[in-house]
Amino acid sequence: MKKLFIILCISMGALTACKKDSKSVENKLSEAQENDLFTLTGDFIYYADAAVLQTSNEIYGVALDEKMHELDKAVKPYKKDVTDMIKVTIKAKKIKKPASEEGWPYRLEIKEILKVEKPDTIKQDVIKLGN
Repeated sequence: MKKLFIILCISMGALTACKKDSKSVENKLSEAQENDLFTLTGDFIYYADAAVLQTSNEIYGVALDEKMHELDKAVKPYKKDVTDMIKVTIKAKKIKKPASEEGWPYRLEIKEILKVEKPDTIKQDVIKLGN
């Protein structure tokens, strides 16, 4: 019984040691990807000094720089309301936000605007309250 317990402890120790190694490899990969440019498609909005890109599975803050203002000018003709989100495709650098700041874990720095899409006029996914 004592031998079984010792073998079990050694096995568990070996498994957890391997688990830590795989995490460090994954962390190195994600750090390497942060330095690369990503092509992202999502809904973009700039309103009251805040810019956001919402993809199908992530939400990113967007750095308020010259390229972001260029993108905002490109989407303005498609907006009916200031709060409308317009589908765009961009190349951006993903930057981890400082721990001292509020917001989403990553911020995007737009490097290239690839496409601005005309909104689907049939799609009615906004509920507006009338007086």
